[in-house]
Amino acid sequence: MNTRNIYKQIPDDLSEEIYELLVQNNNVKIERIISMGHKSPDTGWYDQEQNEWVLVLKGNASIAFENEAVVNLEQGDYLNIPAHKKHRVISTSPSSETIWLAIFY
Repeated sequence: MNTRNIYKQIPDDLSEEIYELLVQNNNVKIERIISMGHKSPDTGWYDQEQNEWVLVLKGNASIAFENEAVVNLEQGDYLNIPAHKKHRVISTSPSSETIWLAIFY
């Protein structure tokens, strides 16, 4: 068994958002996402086939949902996004990395 640390091996260059697959099988996919000032494109929405449970491990982010209020997430906050619930990330911390744990099921 190999162990790894969710807070380590963060690239120095975060000009692009990082998506790292941690575990996957036929029913579940778990990713570490590292953002730094990243957001979704200004047009369009994520409309995913699977449910997504996200946890902000470090930093902060704001997620907009179609025809609903914005949800602000701080370190330790988590959110379940049902499949086909249209959403987009409108901001992440610009001064330090935001580390997400995303579970798609």
